[in-house]
Amino acid sequence: MTTTLLASAASVQAAIPSPSQHTWYLGPVPVRAYAIAILAGIVVAVWITTKRWVARGGDADDVLDITFWAVPFGIVGGRLYHVISTPEPYWGEGGDPVRALYVWEGGLGIWGAVALGAVGAWIGCRRKGVRLSSFADALAPGLLVAQAIGRLGNWFNQELFGAPTTLPWGLEVSPEVIERLNAQTGTSFVAGTLFHPTFLYEMLWNLGAAALLVWLDRRYRLGHGRVFWAYVALYTLGRVWIEMLRIDTAEHVLGLRLNVWTSIVVGLGALVAFVVIGRRYPDREDGVELPGRTRGGQEPDDMHDDTELDTTSTAHAGAAAGASGRDDRRDSGGGPHRADADASGPDRGPADRD
Repeated sequence: MTTTLLASAASVQAAIPSPSQHTWYLGPVPVRAYAIAILAGIVVAVWITTKRWVARGGDADDVLDITFWAVPFGIVGGRLYHVISTPEPYWGEGGDPVRALYVWEGGLGIWGAVALGAVGAWIGCRRKGVRLSSFADALAPGLLVAQAIGRLGNWFNQELFGAPTTLPWGLEVSPEVIERLNAQTGTSFVAGTLFHPTFLYEMLWNLGAAALLVWLDRRYRLGHGRVFWAYVALYTLGRVWIEMLRIDTAEHVLGLRLNVWTSIVVGLGALVAFVVIGRRYPDREDGVELPGRTRGGQEPDDMHDDTELDTTSTAHAGAAAGASGRDDRRDSGGGPHRADADASGPDRGPADRD
């Protein structure tokens, strides 16, 4: 009897408890742990990205301006991917489609967030006249840290945990969560069952991958989007084995969770992109500006000055000819600039994909 009690006490002490509350109220205003984790991740990511962006020759103000475009796109994309990959709570039997709008309850798919977030970042980069590839390289480590912090929100929400385990770091969840899990998955876990804390596994993996990216970038001076593609490859590598431990409801394809297939395909694509870009651009780009563009997306002032000088000299030289008007239009920039043509080249950004 005594031995049994001591063993039970030891197992309880070794387990990771789940927070008993995930929402607090300031008067009528709810303050949710998930939202705090997401916002804290964004703040830290912006700080890290700003440091790295300035070190690459960028303007610190660029990061906030681009973030204002990327974050809303990323949230919408992340929610869309989550609803598509986990449709049962919204469209399945007993589901509520309106809950698809309840972002504060948790559920942001990273692939949708990165994909649409990249669209927003591309818009912001174009408006600032900087390379998306350079910005993505500066962002990658901070993005991993933001994802790690965001996983704390899953801990507060008691979600995204893995299969049962007897390991000393097993996660303890409330009986209500176990009952809901049993109803959703048709299992019969008893109260007190411990589960793999997959949110913690991913958190630690992301922090380790972020440190590795910083080291690789300093050691090899990666550029042209290679830091970003290394981020995708490292993240997907961890996501495959972590996803295999999870037991929450999800779409399955050929016996595997949809997120596992997505990680495999995207990870292989990222590895190919990393190698191909490295062979084509072995050195880091000279600057962060798009060719022919400056801060704010305008053409360089000296280009305009040179144009005015060329126009004036052409007008004098063509005074004796009857075609000076045509010469003026041609020399003053009526045709495309070489720099503008180069701006549509392959180095506009890595992450037109993700």
